[in-house]
Amino acid sequence: MIGNTILAPSILASNFARLGEQTREAIKAGGDWLHIDIMDGHFVPNISMGPVVVKSLRPVADEVGAPLDVHLMISDPDRYLADFATAGADRLTVHVEATHHLHRTLQAIKELGVKAGVTLNPATPVEMLDPILPEVDLVLVMSVNPGFGGQSYIPASTGRIARLRQMLDEIGSEAWLEVDGGIDPGNATEIVGAGANVLVAGTSIFGGPRSIAGNIAAFRVALGEA
Repeated sequence: MIGNTILAPSILASNFARLGEQTREAIKAGGDWLHIDIMDGHFVPNISMGPVVVKSLRPVADEVGAPLDVHLMISDPDRYLADFATAGADRLTVHVEATHHLHRTLQAIKELGVKAGVTLNPATPVEMLDPILPEVDLVLVMSVNPGFGGQSYIPASTGRIARLRQMLDEIGSEAWLEVDGGIDPGNATEIVGAGANVLVAGTSIFGGPRSIAGNIAAFRVALGEA
């Protein structure tokens, strides 16, 4: 943890031929959670991975002491909640746009012994989450349109983060406020200043000319100023 901010390396940007090695390196260098993006090619225009990858990372997560933060960018997520819980997810986050009965879905996640999160796409009003906020352990703000890594941060996301922070504070919620999409050391201070306490970063941790440790060190420097 960097100050009060959790850094969650997103494995979508890692080298899958070196997945175990790179995830260990990211956590040992200062990452806190392992963020796993699940895409079905239907809810989002890409296909990524499934429960098998989560299961393969469970021993690594236990070894380095990092929870598995699983983001389900899939249609009808209820069909797969038990599969991902059994595979070893510590947190399961579903999209408000992808389920017809969100309250029931969140209850089902909790009944599986997993922390329950909810997220919304950039064009979805944050007020859509108002009725469900007391029930969640995590709120995820998508700061890019979901489906692909390496996109640029949408500037309007900062105001959405601030509004959700206000909404959570008003009900006394201790839910994590997580942001995913286009985050790098250059905008991390702005995002944390708006109220986020979990930053998901993929390309800015696993990509570029610096090592993974070097990239995380850059976040550490930036967030030291937050």
